[in-house]
Amino acid sequence: MIKPIADLILTPDQSRYSLVVAIAKRAREIAETAEKNREVLEKKPVEIAVQEYVNHEFTMIEKTTENDDTDD
Repeated sequence: MIKPIADLILTPDQSRYSLVVAIAKRAREIAETAEKNREVLEKKPVEIAVQEYVNHEFTMIEKTTENDDTDD
């Protein structure tokens, strides 16, 4: 993914890594669905996934991890 594009679509609290992972997962879903349905895509799956994200057709859900700082 091109850095300037990522900078435009990310909010300040989102990480670039999370965006890339989310786009890659969605692109994989698009490619698998097209293959399953024997469809030929006019655009690359990543381009479709980015456009869907920009159009708010899917969103990222980031997991938060909590540190468990208990003394044993």
